[in-house]
Amino acid sequence: MLSLTIGRRPAYAVLLLVPVLAAGCGTGAPPTAAGPTAATSSPAAAATPTATTPGPDTADQPAPTATPTRARLPHVFPVRAKKVAYHPTHSAYPGTDIFADCGEPFVAVTDGTIGEVSRRDRYDKQGPQGPYNGGLSVSVIGDDGVRYYGSHLTEVAEGIDPGVRIRAGQQLGTVGRTGNANNVCHLHFGISPPCLGEDGWWIRRGVVWPAPYLDSWRKGGNRAPAAEVTAWHQRHGCPEEPKRR
Repeated sequence: MLSLTIGRRPAYAVLLLVPVLAAGCGTGAPPTAAGPTAATSSPAAAATPTATTPGPDTADQPAPTATPTRARLPHVFPVRAKKVAYHPTHSAYPGTDIFADCGEPFVAVTDGTIGEVSRRDRYDKQGPQGPYNGGLSVSVIGDDGVRYYGSHLTEVAEGIDPGVRIRAGQQLGTVGRTGNANNVCHLHFGISPPCLGEDGWWIRRGVVWPAPYLDSWRKGGNRAPAAEVTAWHQRHGCPEEPKRR
């Protein structure tokens, strides 16, 4: 995936639990051990994992309009699993790879509305690197105005379509290895502003470092990224696609 150097890299003591990915997805440091499921800080409406028939790909459609409507939203860890680990950094742009077994539930971080959905894996090693790297993916436009994105899914849960209302902890899909996941089961997780009308993969993949928020959520905390995302958006707007290498 192409690099967009944004934000700062937080420093964390980490424990090497899983291999670092090869160049396709890219990581910048060993993973941090994460505790058992962190979706316990809020009631969850977990859907039963359901295989879906490939349908229209909506990843390139603009997300629904989202403006902050609630101040103290619940936030939960995006993967519900007993064994998870994640990197505090990810290559040269802000994002995190959360390692868990394929098939583990990927859940909504907070209350909001489904934004972009991709039910088809269009990644091709010989094709453009960047637009389709995530494979199957889902984003949520939180009621806090923040977009939360998860990719490399095995499947997208039934009924998860753009514009659908969801709650914190509700299942969106399952951890997988589609796209450029290099055959390693994990969830690429990114936090960004919606950038309606000017959206692209280079923003959706993540613009602020998720690790400080993941650290809080997995311990049952409720640290919110809205202020940092808003500040980034005010500084950068919705930047154009970076030049390809």
